[in-house]
Amino acid sequence: MTESLTDERAHAAGNWRLSAWCVVAAFGAYFCMYGFRQPYTVASYEEPWWWGMKAKDLLVIAQVLGYTLSKFIGIKVIAEMPPPRRIAWLLGLIASAQAALLLFALTPSPYRIVWLFVNGLPLGMVFGLVMSFLEGRRHTEALTAGLCTSFIVADGVTKSIGQELLSRDVSEWWMPVTAGLLFAPALLFFTWMLSRIPAPSAADVAARSRRAPMNGAERWQFFRRYAFGLTLLVLVYLLVSVLRSIRSYFAPEIWRGLGIENTPSVFTQSEIPVGLGVLFLGGLAVCIRDNRRAFYAAMALALVGTMLLGAALLGFRAGMLSPLAFMVLHGLGVFLPYVVFHTTVFERLIALTRDRGNIGYLMYLADAFGYLGVVCVLLAKNLFAPPSDFLDFFVAATWIVTGACVVGLIPCWRYFAVRPAPQAVVAATADA
Repeated sequence: MTESLTDERAHAAGNWRLSAWCVVAAFGAYFCMYGFRQPYTVASYEEPWWWGMKAKDLLVIAQVLGYTLSKFIGIKVIAEMPPPRRIAWLLGLIASAQAALLLFALTPSPYRIVWLFVNGLPLGMVFGLVMSFLEGRRHTEALTAGLCTSFIVADGVTKSIGQELLSRDVSEWWMPVTAGLLFAPALLFFTWMLSRIPAPSAADVAARSRRAPMNGAERWQFFRRYAFGLTLLVLVYLLVSVLRSIRSYFAPEIWRGLGIENTPSVFTQSEIPVGLGVLFLGGLAVCIRDNRRAFYAAMALALVGTMLLGAALLGFRAGMLSPLAFMVLHGLGVFLPYVVFHTTVFERLIALTRDRGNIGYLMYLADAFGYLGVVCVLLAKNLFAPPSDFLDFFVAATWIVTGACVVGLIPCWRYFAVRPAPQAVVAATADA
């Protein structure tokens, strides 16, 4: 009995060591990807280019267009990606993005806009590749919570680094490619760590179902089976994605509207507590073994997030929150529903239904329409109703998203609640 207990403890210790390795590898790799994507957003790019729009707005739209197209391509590419090809694709995609930043620096204005489109095109598929190393495991929620924390923290840190480079007289055109060079060595190290992650164990498969590439017929069959519920989930995700992207791409303008500017550290100060809060709350679902209960717990957390958005707006309007407190509470409100989709909603939906599938397909289906919504909002904001104060636009968008998400989540909850649980769910929720 003593030997058996010792073996169990050794096995448990080995599982947690593997989980820690997975979190560090995924967090680090995706964190570094942001160094090739986000630093340019802190530059002002004030010169007007076309249609009375300044360069900054056009550059953001160009990159998001590339990112959006990448998500639609990823519905097929990521869903069908065989595991042995993931690392080569990951390195190739980021190398392409860095080459685009170099050409962005070398090309005269306004034609350099093409290269930010090209930069976004490969980067949109990186998340799916990194995520594929983590899905289908008993600790997937905790692992993906760590991964999602990376894009919350990295968003602030990479902006701080970009601002620091500008303060050291690096031009706003050369700053993005310079930031990418700074992140390249760490990216190679964390990619090597990803390559050492083994496939899910037999116990993982018993608990969460086997994850396999999906062809076009299988993807369509899965969507058709849950069309109404998936459509509502995608719409909620679209709304949250729009708000999250506005907050990310125009953080300097938002802080300026709050009365704070030329303070590089503020981007990091606001995002670290958000990242820690989301990491803790998003990872809690790993403690729920029953896939159905975990799925609804994730839906409840998404609803709580929208309520936090409302609380941030009311507190800000009443003068009860400082600018930093407002941005932290707003960040928790927008990232909590955004992250639980990544960590739990789609993961447990597949585990619950036991259908052939993978998170890559569902995430890229949602992301594709999410970023398409971002493009539409950015174009409408600039072409039809440019606000005199960007903060007013940000607050109005937050109110709209808060109300619409509540309206979408409740019937979505009801749709999945009345569907009978598959017989296989008993095996899926057993403690292997």
